[in-house]
Amino acid sequence: MASVILILAAVILIALVFDYINGMHDAANAIATVVSTRVLSPRNAILMAAGLNFAGAFLSTTVAKTIGKGIVDPTIVTNGIVAAAMLGAITWNLLTWYFGIPSSSSHALIGGVMGAAASFHGFGALNWTGLKSILTALLISPLFGLMGGFLIMVLIMWIFRNSSAGLVNRLFKMLQIVSASFMALSHGSNDAQKVMGVITMTLFGMGYIHDFQVPLWVIFACATAMAMGTAMGGWRIIKTVGVKMIKLQPVNGFAAETAASIVILGATHFGTPVSTTHVISGSIMGVGTAKRASAVRWGVAGNMLMAWILTIPASALVAFIIGRIFHALG
Repeated sequence: MASVILILAAVILIALVFDYINGMHDAANAIATVVSTRVLSPRNAILMAAGLNFAGAFLSTTVAKTIGKGIVDPTIVTNGIVAAAMLGAITWNLLTWYFGIPSSSSHALIGGVMGAAASFHGFGALNWTGLKSILTALLISPLFGLMGGFLIMVLIMWIFRNSSAGLVNRLFKMLQIVSASFMALSHGSNDAQKVMGVITMTLFGMGYIHDFQVPLWVIFACATAMAMGTAMGGWRIIKTVGVKMIKLQPVNGFAAETAASIVILGATHFGTPVSTTHVISGSIMGVGTAKRASAVRWGVAGNMLMAWILTIPASALVAFIIGRIFHALG
């Protein structure tokens, strides 16, 4: 019995390591624009993002339940499946973090769970109905971000069409702190819940809980791990999102963060997991397009798109291989 509990503790620890790396990997989502526009120093931006990531994790558990029940039937979940899923997702996250590519931790997590479950039980174990809804949301949410960024930027340009550039920059330097705060809160509200869902799925599948409700200690642990990861920063990705893709001014950062926050908080309300990386990147591209299409460095955006497309199959493949190794050893 003691060995079983130790294995469960190790699996939960691996999941929290993924949550930590998620925070480190996705720190750029919340603070890339506010750092690149020099509204906040990197240190202050990171502290703000870490605190609000932590707070956001306590807003809801609807996304956790979607992740925990929407990919596979939680009754078939074992420690080996979850360990393989997390290791597959961690491997892909670290590779993309090392090369400064803002791929999606959400895609990596979902791909990891899919590959690990398939390695133990075959592809018939996957909940294709739930996955259809999840994958559809992951696909269309960046488009909502792009449209939102475009529309908010167009509205701002129309409202301030007769104002001086200096006045607009001074005003939006203050407002961007508010929008960056909402972005950090929304990131915590959606992303921290995904690992909550995985841990709760593990506890349920192993019989440690009998009702699929996220325990308070799981919420606190995931919130803490993500906040600590965010505090470590993700400077390579911040540079890609906030500098390489488009040159931003405070007004652009405000428009992008506001649009992304609305999309992410809306998704959280409905229990839909989305990629915060994709949504903020889409919003930034929408803002750039509102200025002029050539303002966006589409080559950088294209590289990011390729990483997005590859993430689910790549992390699923790694998790599948790890799962087969675990299955053979077990």
